[in-house]
Amino acid sequence: VQLVESGGGLVQAGGSLRLSCAASGRVLSSYAMAWFRQAPGKEREFVAAISWNGGSTYYADSVKGRFTISRDHAKNTEYLEMTSLKLEDTAVYYCAAGFVPSPSVEGRSSSHDYSYWGQGTQVTVSS
Repeated sequence: VQLVESGGGLVQAGGSLRLSCAASGRVLSSYAMAWFRQAPGKEREFVAAISWNGGSTYYADSVKGRFTISRDHAKNTEYLEMTSLKLEDTAVYYCAAGFVPSPSVEGRSSSHDYSYWGQGTQVTVSS
């Protein structure tokens, strides 16, 4: 399985970006998918997750109400719509996929829940 992120870039505070993560090598329709991020000098942190059928989502408190995770099974792709971006959102964003048998992704914020990872895409928010 290969996960390839795209859509990162430089944006002003208050602006928006949409990240995409395209999967190849395997259909991930039965896998939960997620986004993590890592800022310079900090540990990787959970951002958002979505269940295999899209019926359950889970967000870190820091992005709740500003970010929206979604997926398109036909395109084997997940998305992260980011709005009202803040300086502290600056990080490398990684997509991830993992087999989660439960229909809910509530609490699935550990990197250990996900087996497959992308290479990351840089998001920089400027003032």
